[in-house]
Amino acid sequence: MTDKTYNGWTNYATWRVNLEMFDCFDVAEFLGLDLDGLSQYDLGDAFKVYAEDLIISETPEGLAQDYALAFLSDVNWYEIASHKLEEVAA
Repeated sequence: MTDKTYNGWTNYATWRVNLEMFDCFDVAEFLGLDLDGLSQYDLGDAFKVYAEDLIISETPEGLAQDYALAFLSDVNWYEIASHKLEEVAA
């Protein structure tokens, strides 16, 4: 089995989406909520919906949009959420 990790992340897709979409992202502002008790699963799901909505709204329907959405299916949303929650706690 080949190691598919990338720069310390689960895979390239997770690293790239975190870098391009969430690197300087203010989680509290994004949610407009108190983060106490927020699970990484709920935050990961919110990030996934945000990324999908952004791609759908910013790209025309067709092959490029389909590939972009398919790329998102490889993202470990919970890893990004966990990383963001750790940043907030620090």
